[in-house]
Amino acid sequence: MTDIRKVLAANIKAFRKEKGLTQAKLAEHAGTATHYIAMIEGCKNFPSPDMIERIAAVFGKDTLDLLSLTPVRHEWRESILSDIGILIDQRLTEIKNIENITKAQGKTDT
Repeated sequence: MTDIRKVLAANIKAFRKEKGLTQAKLAEHAGTATHYIAMIEGCKNFPSPDMIERIAAVFGKDTLDLLSLTPVRHEWRESILSDIGILIDQRLTEIKNIENITKAQGKTDT
């Protein structure tokens, strides 16, 4: 079962960072306190439907976007794919280095 508080918190945080907003700026635009935004993002408080609408409006999103698993998964997917690409590049470099060392040792052995 999905914990809707965690989904909402992760989406708000992801959209806030995407917009380059601090918790204080989000709170200001949504007409609430910074502490309240921190509590929502920390899964300590669940906002009213009215507050969800106001937060969504700040991001230019539909309220369903804040409650959807898709934005969170998309962000994770992009991050994971980037990390995988970096790891593959590192491993290919290591393999090439090993091949070069092996070739060089083969030349000195003859």
